[in-house]
Amino acid sequence: MVIALDAMGGDHFPHVPVEAACQALREWNDLHVALFGPEESLRSELKRLDASDIMDRILIEHSAEVIEMTDSPGKVVRSKPDASLLRAIDMHQSGAAQAVVSAGHTGVQMAASYMKLGLIKGVRRPTIGGLFPKGDGKFAILLDVGANTDCKPINLLQFAVMGSVYMELLTGTKNPRIALISIGEERTKGNELVLATHYLLEQSGLNFVGNVEGRDLLSDKADVMVCDGFVGNVILKLSESLFHAFMSRVAVSDGNGPTPAVLGKMAKEFDYSEIGGVPLLGVNGVSIICHGGSPAKAIKNAIGEARRLVQKNLPSALSEGVDQYDASMLARGMAMYKGRKEKRDELEVEETDDE
Repeated sequence: MVIALDAMGGDHFPHVPVEAACQALREWNDLHVALFGPEESLRSELKRLDASDIMDRILIEHSAEVIEMTDSPGKVVRSKPDASLLRAIDMHQSGAAQAVVSAGHTGVQMAASYMKLGLIKGVRRPTIGGLFPKGDGKFAILLDVGANTDCKPINLLQFAVMGSVYMELLTGTKNPRIALISIGEERTKGNELVLATHYLLEQSGLNFVGNVEGRDLLSDKADVMVCDGFVGNVILKLSESLFHAFMSRVAVSDGNGPTPAVLGKMAKEFDYSEIGGVPLLGVNGVSIICHGGSPAKAIKNAIGEARRLVQKNLPSALSEGVDQYDASMLARGMAMYKGRKEKRDELEVEETDDE
Protein backbone atom coordinates (compact mmCIF):
# COMPACT_ATOMS: atom_id res chain seq x y z
CA MET A 1 0.00 0.00 0.00
CA VAL A 2 1.31 3.45 -0.96
CA ILE A 3 0.35 6.60 0.96
CA ALA A 4 1.12 9.94 -0.73
CA LEU A 5 2.35 12.42 1.88
CA ASP A 6 2.61 16.16 1.36
CA ALA A 7 6.03 16.72 2.97
CA MET A 8 5.73 20.50 2.58
CA GLY A 9 2.41 20.78 4.42
CA GLY A 10 1.92 22.16 7.93
CA ASP A 11 3.72 24.65 10.12
CA HIS A 12 6.89 22.58 10.53
CA PHE A 13 7.71 21.23 7.09
CA PRO A 14 9.60 19.28 5.91
CA HIS A 15 11.15 17.79 9.04
CA VAL A 16 7.90 16.92 10.85
CA PRO A 17 6.13 15.19 7.91
CA VAL A 18 9.32 13.30 7.01
CA GLU A 19 9.81 12.21 10.62
CA ALA A 20 6.17 11.08 10.71
CA ALA A 21 6.68 9.03 7.55
CA CYS A 22 9.66 7.28 9.11
CA GLN A 23 7.69 6.49 12.26
CA ALA A 24 4.79 5.12 10.20
CA LEU A 25 7.04 2.93 8.04
CA ARG A 26 8.68 1.42 11.12
CA GLU A 27 5.28 0.69 12.68
CA TRP A 28 3.52 -0.77 9.63
CA ASN A 29 5.61 -3.08 7.48
CA ASP A 30 3.07 -3.24 4.66
CA LEU A 31 3.35 0.50 3.94
CA HIS A 32 5.21 2.50 1.32
CA VAL A 33 5.21 6.32 1.58
CA ALA A 34 5.67 8.72 -1.33
CA LEU A 35 7.16 12.01 -0.10
CA PHE A 36 6.40 15.13 -2.16
CA GLY A 37 8.66 18.19 -1.93
CA PRO A 38 12.07 19.49 -3.04
CA GLU A 39 14.22 16.36 -3.46
CA GLU A 40 17.34 17.84 -1.89
CA SER A 41 15.47 18.90 1.26
CA LEU A 42 13.76 15.52 1.59
CA ARG A 43 17.00 13.56 1.21
CA SER A 44 18.67 15.82 3.76
CA GLU A 45 15.90 15.12 6.29
CA LEU A 46 16.04 11.37 5.66
CA LYS A 47 19.79 11.42 6.20
CA ARG A 48 19.37 13.37 9.44
CA LEU A 49 16.84 10.80 10.64
CA ASP A 50 19.03 7.87 9.58
CA ALA A 51 16.30 6.25 7.50
CA SER A 52 18.60 3.78 5.76
CA ASP A 53 16.63 0.81 7.13
CA ILE A 54 13.40 1.93 5.42
CA MET A 55 14.65 3.65 2.26
CA ASP A 56 13.44 0.76 0.12
CA ARG A 57 9.85 1.74 1.09
CA ILE A 58 10.23 5.49 0.51
CA LEU A 59 9.49 7.12 -2.83
CA ILE A 60 10.84 10.65 -3.30
CA GLU A 61 8.76 12.71 -5.70
CA HIS A 62 10.38 16.07 -6.50
CA SER A 63 7.92 18.99 -6.29
CA ALA A 64 9.32 22.46 -6.76
CA GLU A 65 6.34 24.60 -5.77
CA VAL A 66 4.99 25.22 -2.28
CA ILE A 67 1.47 26.36 -1.42
CA GLU A 68 1.30 29.37 0.88
CA MET A 69 -1.48 29.75 3.44
CA THR A 70 -2.50 33.01 1.73
CA ASP A 71 -3.03 31.30 -1.64
CA SER A 72 -6.56 31.09 -3.03
CA PRO A 73 -7.70 27.44 -3.27
CA GLY A 74 -9.35 27.81 -6.66
CA LYS A 75 -6.42 29.63 -8.24
CA VAL A 76 -3.71 27.38 -6.78
CA VAL A 77 -5.10 24.26 -8.41
CA ARG A 78 -4.50 25.91 -11.80
CA SER A 79 -1.46 28.09 -11.09
CA LYS A 80 0.77 25.72 -9.06
CA PRO A 81 0.42 22.27 -10.66
CA ASP A 82 3.83 21.21 -9.33
CA ALA A 83 2.96 21.98 -5.70
CA SER A 84 3.61 19.09 -3.32
CA LEU A 85 -0.02 18.76 -2.17
CA LEU A 86 -1.42 18.79 -5.71
CA ARG A 87 1.16 16.28 -6.91
CA ALA A 88 0.28 13.99 -4.00
CA ILE A 89 -3.43 14.16 -4.91
CA ASP A 90 -2.51 13.50 -8.57
CA MET A 91 -0.73 10.32 -7.51
CA HIS A 92 -3.81 9.19 -5.60
CA GLN A 93 -6.04 10.05 -8.55
CA SER A 94 -3.88 7.93 -10.87
CA GLY A 95 -4.15 4.93 -8.56
CA ALA A 96 -0.40 4.81 -7.89
CA ALA A 97 -1.17 5.79 -4.27
CA GLN A 98 -4.17 4.55 -2.31
CA ALA A 99 -4.52 7.64 -0.10
CA VAL A 100 -3.18 11.15 0.44
CA VAL A 101 -2.28 12.83 3.74
CA SER A 102 -1.48 16.51 4.31
CA ALA A 103 -1.22 19.05 7.12
CA GLY A 104 -1.10 21.86 4.58
CA HIS A 105 -3.69 24.29 3.24
CA THR A 106 -7.08 22.76 4.11
CA GLY A 107 -8.97 24.81 1.54
CA VAL A 108 -6.64 23.74 -1.26
CA GLN A 109 -6.84 20.08 -0.20
CA MET A 110 -10.64 20.21 -0.19
CA ALA A 111 -10.83 21.98 -3.55
CA ALA A 112 -8.22 19.79 -5.24
CA SER A 113 -9.68 16.57 -3.83
CA TYR A 114 -13.10 17.60 -5.10
CA MET A 115 -11.81 18.59 -8.54
CA LYS A 116 -9.32 15.76 -9.09
CA LEU A 117 -10.88 12.81 -7.25
CA GLY A 118 -14.50 13.77 -7.86
CA LEU A 119 -17.48 13.00 -5.65
CA ILE A 120 -18.91 9.60 -4.83
CA LYS A 121 -22.05 9.02 -6.90
CA GLY A 122 -25.05 10.49 -5.13
CA VAL A 123 -23.07 12.78 -2.81
CA ARG A 124 -23.97 16.42 -3.28
CA ARG A 125 -21.25 18.01 -1.18
CA PRO A 126 -18.15 16.67 0.58
CA THR A 127 -17.81 17.29 4.31
CA ILE A 128 -15.12 17.40 6.94
CA GLY A 129 -15.64 16.47 10.58
CA GLY A 130 -14.04 17.16 13.92
CA LEU A 131 -13.57 14.52 16.61
CA PHE A 132 -14.65 15.34 20.17
CA PRO A 133 -13.74 13.23 23.24
CA LYS A 134 -16.59 11.70 25.22
CA GLY A 135 -14.42 10.11 27.92
CA ASP A 136 -13.00 6.60 28.38
CA GLY A 137 -11.15 6.88 25.08
CA LYS A 138 -14.35 7.33 23.05
CA PHE A 139 -14.97 9.99 20.43
CA ALA A 140 -17.92 11.55 18.62
CA ILE A 141 -17.67 13.25 15.26
CA LEU A 142 -19.17 16.67 14.51
CA LEU A 143 -19.71 17.54 10.89
CA ASP A 144 -19.59 19.78 9.03
CA VAL A 145 -16.87 21.90 10.66
CA GLY A 146 -16.17 24.33 7.86
CA ALA A 147 -16.33 22.82 4.38
CA ASN A 148 -19.90 24.07 3.75
CA THR A 149 -21.00 27.26 5.49
CA ASP A 150 -24.41 27.33 3.78
CA CYS A 151 -26.32 24.05 3.66
CA LYS A 152 -29.64 22.54 2.60
CA PRO A 153 -31.44 19.88 4.68
CA ILE A 154 -30.49 17.21 2.14
CA ASN A 155 -26.80 18.08 2.73
CA LEU A 156 -27.09 17.59 6.49
CA LEU A 157 -28.85 14.28 5.93
CA GLN A 158 -25.97 13.10 3.74
CA PHE A 159 -23.44 14.33 6.31
CA ALA A 160 -25.23 12.18 8.88
CA VAL A 161 -25.12 9.15 6.57
CA MET A 162 -21.41 9.56 5.80
CA GLY A 163 -20.59 10.26 9.44
CA SER A 164 -22.43 7.10 10.47
CA VAL A 165 -20.49 4.98 7.96
CA TYR A 166 -17.19 6.58 8.96
CA MET A 167 -17.70 6.04 12.70
CA GLU A 168 -18.60 2.40 12.14
CA LEU A 169 -15.40 1.91 10.12
CA LEU A 170 -13.24 3.90 12.56
CA THR A 171 -14.52 2.56 15.88
CA GLY A 172 -16.54 -0.55 15.06
CA THR A 173 -19.66 1.07 16.53
CA LYS A 174 -22.72 -0.59 15.02
CA ASN A 175 -25.62 1.65 14.05
CA PRO A 176 -24.07 4.87 15.46
CA ARG A 177 -26.38 7.33 17.19
CA ILE A 178 -27.07 10.44 15.11
CA ALA A 179 -27.97 13.81 16.63
CA LEU A 180 -28.74 17.25 15.23
CA ILE A 181 -27.16 20.36 16.79
CA SER A 182 -29.90 22.81 17.77
CA ILE A 183 -30.83 25.40 20.39
CA GLY A 184 -33.07 22.97 22.25
CA GLU A 185 -33.82 19.28 22.49
CA GLU A 186 -37.44 19.69 21.39
CA ARG A 187 -38.13 18.84 17.76
CA THR A 188 -39.83 22.25 17.34
CA LYS A 189 -36.66 24.18 18.29
CA GLY A 190 -34.25 25.60 15.73
CA ASN A 191 -34.14 27.57 12.49
CA GLU A 192 -35.71 26.44 9.21
CA LEU A 193 -32.67 24.37 8.29
CA VAL A 194 -32.75 22.48 11.59
CA LEU A 195 -36.53 21.93 11.53
CA ALA A 196 -36.50 20.51 8.01
CA THR A 197 -33.40 18.42 8.67
CA HIS A 198 -34.96 17.01 11.84
CA TYR A 199 -37.88 15.73 9.78
CA LEU A 200 -35.61 14.11 7.20
CA LEU A 201 -33.49 12.42 9.85
CA GLU A 202 -36.61 11.06 11.55
CA GLN A 203 -37.66 9.46 8.26
CA SER A 204 -34.20 8.36 7.16
CA GLY A 205 -33.84 4.97 8.84
CA LEU A 206 -30.69 6.15 10.61
CA ASN A 207 -30.40 5.72 14.38
CA PHE A 208 -31.54 9.31 14.98
CA VAL A 209 -31.75 10.23 18.67
CA GLY A 210 -33.01 13.80 18.20
CA ASN A 211 -31.61 17.24 18.87
CA VAL A 212 -28.66 17.98 21.14
CA GLU A 213 -27.41 21.32 22.43
CA GLY A 214 -23.91 22.72 22.58
CA ARG A 215 -23.53 21.59 26.18
CA ASP A 216 -23.96 17.97 25.05
CA LEU A 217 -20.98 18.03 22.71
CA LEU A 218 -18.59 16.23 25.09
CA SER A 219 -21.22 13.91 26.56
CA ASP A 220 -22.12 10.43 25.40
CA LYS A 221 -25.51 11.33 23.94
CA ALA A 222 -24.53 10.69 20.32
CA ASP A 223 -21.77 9.28 18.12
CA VAL A 224 -22.37 11.57 15.13
CA MET A 225 -23.58 15.17 15.39
CA VAL A 226 -24.51 17.27 12.35
CA CYS A 227 -24.80 20.98 11.65
CA ASP A 228 -23.89 23.40 8.88
CA GLY A 229 -20.23 24.32 8.49
CA PHE A 230 -20.64 27.84 9.88
CA VAL A 231 -21.96 26.58 13.22
CA GLY A 232 -19.54 23.65 13.23
CA ASN A 233 -16.47 25.77 12.64
CA VAL A 234 -17.40 28.17 15.46
CA ILE A 235 -17.89 25.18 17.80
CA LEU A 236 -14.58 23.63 16.72
CA LYS A 237 -12.52 26.80 17.22
CA LEU A 238 -14.15 27.55 20.57
CA SER A 239 -13.55 23.98 21.76
CA GLU A 240 -9.89 24.12 20.77
CA SER A 241 -9.41 27.24 22.88
CA LEU A 242 -11.32 26.09 25.96
CA PHE A 243 -9.05 23.21 26.93
CA HIS A 244 -5.90 25.29 26.56
CA ALA A 245 -7.48 28.09 28.61
CA PHE A 246 -8.48 25.60 31.32
CA MET A 247 -4.99 24.07 31.48
CA SER A 248 -3.29 27.47 31.66
CA ARG A 249 -5.51 28.52 34.57
CA VAL A 250 -4.86 25.26 36.44
CA ALA A 251 -1.13 25.78 35.98
CA VAL A 252 -1.29 29.04 37.95
CA SER A 253 -3.85 27.86 40.52
CA ASP A 254 -3.20 27.54 44.26
CA GLY A 255 -2.60 23.81 44.01
CA ASN A 256 -6.15 22.72 44.77
CA GLY A 257 -6.97 21.84 41.17
CA PRO A 258 -7.18 18.38 39.57
CA THR A 259 -4.47 15.82 40.32
CA PRO A 260 -1.63 15.23 37.83
CA ALA A 261 -3.14 11.85 36.90
CA VAL A 262 -6.50 13.44 36.05
CA LEU A 263 -4.83 16.21 34.07
CA GLY A 264 -2.75 13.67 32.18
CA LYS A 265 -5.84 11.69 31.21
CA MET A 266 -7.64 14.86 30.11
CA ALA A 267 -4.65 15.98 28.08
CA LYS A 268 -4.60 12.67 26.23
CA GLU A 269 -8.34 12.81 25.53
CA PHE A 270 -8.10 16.31 24.08
CA ASP A 271 -4.87 15.63 22.18
CA TYR A 272 -5.81 15.61 18.50
CA SER A 273 -2.51 13.90 17.69
CA GLU A 274 -3.96 10.66 19.08
CA ILE A 275 -6.18 10.49 15.97
CA GLY A 276 -4.01 12.59 13.69
CA GLY A 277 -6.44 13.65 10.98
CA VAL A 278 -9.89 13.24 9.51
CA PRO A 279 -10.94 12.24 5.99
CA LEU A 280 -12.74 14.52 3.59
CA LEU A 281 -15.94 12.49 3.38
CA GLY A 282 -17.72 12.28 0.06
CA VAL A 283 -14.80 12.44 -2.37
CA ASN A 284 -13.97 9.34 -4.38
CA GLY A 285 -10.79 8.52 -2.50
CA VAL A 286 -9.11 8.72 0.90
CA SER A 287 -7.94 12.30 1.51
CA ILE A 288 -6.84 12.84 5.12
CA ILE A 289 -6.66 16.40 6.46
CA CYS A 290 -4.37 17.14 9.43
CA HIS A 291 -4.10 20.17 11.70
CA GLY A 292 -1.51 22.68 10.46
CA GLY A 293 0.37 22.55 13.75
CA SER A 294 0.52 18.75 13.82
CA PRO A 295 3.56 17.14 15.45
CA ALA A 296 5.11 14.02 13.95
CA LYS A 297 2.96 11.80 16.15
CA ALA A 298 -0.24 13.27 14.70
CA ILE A 299 0.81 12.90 11.09
CA LYS A 300 2.05 9.36 11.76
CA ASN A 301 -1.35 8.49 13.22
CA ALA A 302 -3.06 10.13 10.24
CA ILE A 303 -1.04 7.87 7.94
CA GLY A 304 -2.20 4.94 10.07
CA GLU A 305 -5.81 6.08 9.77
CA ALA A 306 -5.41 6.36 5.98
CA ARG A 307 -4.10 2.80 5.95
CA ARG A 308 -7.12 1.52 7.91
CA LEU A 309 -9.63 3.38 5.76
CA VAL A 310 -8.05 2.05 2.56
CA GLN A 311 -8.24 -1.48 3.96
CA LYS A 312 -11.92 -0.94 4.80
CA ASN A 313 -12.60 0.67 1.40
CA LEU A 314 -14.07 3.93 2.71
CA PRO A 315 -15.38 5.26 -0.67
CA SER A 316 -17.29 2.05 -1.37
CA ALA A 317 -18.79 2.01 2.13
CA LEU A 318 -19.89 5.64 1.80
CA SER A 319 -21.42 4.97 -1.61
CA GLU A 320 -23.46 2.07 -0.24
CA GLY A 321 -24.61 4.17 2.71
CA VAL A 322 -25.71 7.10 0.54
CA ASP A 323 -27.64 4.76 -1.75
CA GLN A 324 -29.36 2.99 1.14
CA TYR A 325 -30.43 5.98 3.19
CA ASP A 326 -31.29 8.35 0.37
CA ALA A 327 -33.70 5.73 -1.00
CA SER A 328 -35.25 5.32 2.43
CA MET A 329 -35.64 9.05 2.93
CA LEU A 330 -37.16 9.72 -0.47
CA ALA A 331 -39.54 6.76 -0.40
CA ARG A 332 -40.98 7.38 3.08
CA GLY A 333 -40.23 10.96 3.95
CA MET A 334 -41.00 13.19 1.00
CA ALA A 335 -44.46 11.77 0.31
CA MET A 336 -45.46 12.67 3.88
CA TYR A 337 -44.09 16.19 3.93
CA LYS A 338 -46.79 18.90 4.00
CA GLY A 339 -46.71 21.29 1.10
CA ARG A 340 -44.85 18.66 -0.92
CA LYS A 341 -44.27 20.71 -4.05
CA GLU A 342 -43.16 23.83 -2.18
CA LYS A 343 -40.80 21.82 0.00
CA ARG A 344 -38.99 20.32 -3.00
CA ASP A 345 -36.99 23.50 -3.57
CA GLU A 346 -36.32 23.99 0.13
CA LEU A 347 -35.04 20.43 0.57
CA GLU A 348 -33.16 20.47 -2.78
CA VAL A 349 -34.95 17.36 -4.06
CA GLU A 350 -35.68 17.01 -7.78
CA GLU A 351 -38.78 15.52 -9.43
CA THR A 352 -36.88 12.43 -10.52
CA ASP A 353 -35.49 11.68 -7.07
CA ASP A 354 -38.61 9.89 -5.78
CA GLU A 355 -39.48 7.85 -8.85
